[in-house]
Amino acid sequence: MSRVLIVSNRLPIHVRVHGTRADVQVSVGGVATGLASVHANGGALWIGWPGETDELDDEGRAELARELASRRLVGVDLPARVVKGFYEGYANGVLWPLFHSMLESLPLTNDDYEQYVEANRRFADAIVAHWQPGDRIWIHDYQLILLPALVRERLPHARIGFFLHIPFPASPLWRVLPEREELLRGLLGADLIGFHTHDYVRHFAAALLNVLGVEVAVDSLRWRGRELCIGAFPMGIDAKAYSHLAEETSVREETQRLRSGPEALLVGIDRLDYTKGIPRRLLALQELLDRHADLRGMIRLIQVAVPSRTTVQVYRAMRQTIDELVGRLHGMFATASWVPVNYLHRALSSREVVALYRAADVMLVTPIRDGMNLVAKEFVATRNDEDGVLVLSEFAGAAGELSGALLVNPFDPRAVSDACHRALSMPREERRERMRAMRERVFKSDAEHWARTFLEKLGEQAVAVEARLPTEVPIAELARAPARLLLLDYDGTLMPFDVDPMRTEPDEELRALLARLAAARDTEVHVVSGRPAIELERWLADLDLGLHAEHGLWTRPRGETTWTMARGLQLLHRGSIERLLHDFAERTPGARVEKKSVGYAWHWRGSDPDFGFRQANELRLVLQALCSNLPVEVLLGNRVVEIRPHGENKGTLATRLVSAASHATRILALGDDRTDEDLFAALPQDAVRVHVGPGDTVAQWRVDDWRAARRLLAKLLDELDARVD
Repeated sequence: MSRVLIVSNRLPIHVRVHGTRADVQVSVGGVATGLASVHANGGALWIGWPGETDELDDEGRAELARELASRRLVGVDLPARVVKGFYEGYANGVLWPLFHSMLESLPLTNDDYEQYVEANRRFADAIVAHWQPGDRIWIHDYQLILLPALVRERLPHARIGFFLHIPFPASPLWRVLPEREELLRGLLGADLIGFHTHDYVRHFAAALLNVLGVEVAVDSLRWRGRELCIGAFPMGIDAKAYSHLAEETSVREETQRLRSGPEALLVGIDRLDYTKGIPRRLLALQELLDRHADLRGMIRLIQVAVPSRTTVQVYRAMRQTIDELVGRLHGMFATASWVPVNYLHRALSSREVVALYRAADVMLVTPIRDGMNLVAKEFVATRNDEDGVLVLSEFAGAAGELSGALLVNPFDPRAVSDACHRALSMPREERRERMRAMRERVFKSDAEHWARTFLEKLGEQAVAVEARLPTEVPIAELARAPARLLLLDYDGTLMPFDVDPMRTEPDEELRALLARLAAARDTEVHVVSGRPAIELERWLADLDLGLHAEHGLWTRPRGETTWTMARGLQLLHRGSIERLLHDFAERTPGARVEKKSVGYAWHWRGSDPDFGFRQANELRLVLQALCSNLPVEVLLGNRVVEIRPHGENKGTLATRLVSAASHATRILALGDDRTDEDLFAALPQDAVRVHVGPGDTVAQWRVDDWRAARRLLAKLLDELDARVD
């Protein structure tokens, strides 16, 4: 029977150690509550860290393991050193502030990434140990970003989903991370990647394009021979449970006690974190009382700040800032019989929280950045009286769903104070209409709906096994063949790309590698490039290679000095095409036009990746319409749009070279972009086709980048040398 393996940093429990024994208590709220229905059904397992259990003796550990197993929980053992570096150091010290666009909170230095990797590997070990064919793996949140790819390496047929519970940062912010590429590759091990909002989906797609050069088509992309899906799945809450809790006698009595005074109640309930905007909220209250003196003594803010990461300096400093602001408000406005703020720095029980929700005239949820913020939805779910006003930050993910809220910019204290004043004076009927609209949304799109929608989408995803690893390329078979024909692309395959194409002159390592290959026994080497003949001539003419420029339109056979054109075709209407290309280049900063002997290339490697990609697609469509009656084809390549004669490409060149070789010759072809797919497709079945880098391909094998391509060729030389010896 198919199961769901839920994987999160923490198990949905609290483990309290008493001496050498452990007491297990169920966690409430957030991911624990959101996934409770999934865990309860179908024999699902939940894999995560149980908390610090170092003090337990062997018997205590065995007893805890039995208790976890009875609850279908699997504990991941993390040593204290790993927890400190993984959780406190990298996940919360680097990823948390960056994902919330708080660059000023990033540490000056951080050496904890290795612990982050080790923790993710330990989670992968636990998943592999418990996975069964047919299981769906659902990985959660920023602490486990590397995990999808780590699991994919070991379980290539597994169905893997990932959901991010916090915002995904805009692409320029993502590029701040030194480990930006590794983290993106980690996520791309999943079949389905989910976010709270479409904005986060868009940011993720931009990061893929800017950092890895991977293009997203609407909601899907190709990565290493697999099709992945990305999408927005706004998380909900167990709305019915909150609604029922609000009607309990103890909650109703506490609500009445809170409302027994004459003041209107403003309520804020947050974890003490710099993303929640508590100091700015207090400044907004000061603004409100400054501008509306009639409200002094008539309103009161109850602000709950649940302690969080109390050992971290930035959180201790935030608590001090809040204490000072509360003190200042009291000094400015308090009287002997009234204070503007009741500040509680402690955790509350679920019943205390719901009573505050029910008592609030105005609920303040004003984070400066938040993935979703379930507090807003919890407040709405408890308001069975269809009363109360929600003042909600436009930077919370929930803002896109709760249309009945008063949306505010939390960075503008006056705007927040105006919204509070409007909420306090809002007519009863308007409050009811707004609350009804929000309750309909919250009850319809609850936690069960969120989980079901995600898992159904994950179930629809066809699981494709990734292309073979570089070590599987049959180098030994190539070395054993009587003869070899090597067809090698240049840019992106043998050399890295550069904005300035003149900076990609072959280095000494590459020249030495090509020289050794060309000198190898019964081995013929051809460089097949989109570059002009003059550049290949200048860089490689002294080596015993076959050179082919402009994707095979020009050829200089091995051992000769003369270039010949494959066909005498001349491009028609060059003037109109050239003007169009230059027009697009002028409107796309960083783009340039390359005029070839019988064609053109419009390069946008120096442009903003997102804007350049859109411009390239538009240019391709315009060119296809303009050239529809001409014997040319328009091709969208790796950061380039090319116009070339129809029927002349790397594939036709490959056909000529293969036909001239003996039947016993084995072929190795390496390439990285769309033009190389023509070459791959034209080769015989037993040819070894190797795609360099990401992207869809007909090749059977793949290596990560140009460095890996060079290592592959060096390995071939080692095999050949060994056979000579």
